Amino acid sequence: MNDESRAVHERLARIEELLTKSPEGAATVPAWRRRTQVEGRGAVSLAVLVAIVLQLVLPDRLAIHPRWLLPGLEFLLLVALLPATPSRAREMGPLLRAGGLSLACAVSVANGWSALRLIQHLVRGTAGSDAHALLLGAASIWITNVIVFALWYWEWDRGGPVARASGEDDTPDFLFPQMQSPDPVHHEWEPDFADYLYVSFTDATAFSPTDTMPMTRWAKLLMAFQAMVSLLTLALVVARSVNILKG
Repeated sequence: MNDESRAVHERLARIEELLTKSPEGAATVPAWRRRTQVEGRGAVSLAVLVAIVLQLVLPDRLAIHPRWLLPGLEFLLLVALLPATPSRAREMGPLLRAGGLSLACAVSVANGWSALRLIQHLVRGTAGSDAHALLLGAASIWITNVIVFALWYWEWDRGGPVARASGEDDTPDFLFPQMQSPDPVHHEWEPDFADYLYVSFTDATAFSPTDTMPMTRWAKLLMAFQAMVSLLTLALVVARSVNILKG
């Protein structure tokens, strides 16, 4: 165990010591560290559907052709994962994780291609003279980018939603404020997709972590990459749009 992991364990142990003593003396373990019900996929499915729609409304020059290929694949993967209700998620664990990662990969490839094409057009000066269309296309890519990284954070943190619900891994990849709070009101709290979506959104807007800290190297590198992509996209799009409007 390296120094960073040891420090996290010691900090969590001190927090747990405070949390495991209720006023009546009964032991209480925070929900994120014990076995709980697996999170449903409703919020994730909705977010992926939004990403698919955003991909379909992109201009032709920013999309992978044939246009229906990746959105169609994403939709098929989404439909295939629908039977994974919280009650069946544990028995479908490996299949569910493989499908979830494949879905994240498909959305990432589609949006990554669109972002690269957009940057290429902006650098070469071939993005056109319609600032409104440029901003709409960039907004679609930026919003999809937030969804994509939220999917990756959700799927990888402590082994994914099924593994997190087992409560076996008490070393978080993302340290949320509720994990550090001794307040009993947070005893039943555990991270769900909305929390990871918030982490992704704040990283894309602030270009750095805010209240939730990445604790492992992969989490730090992934957040750094997201911040870099977001900063590069916004800077180039805003600069080009200003030039168009001034012209």
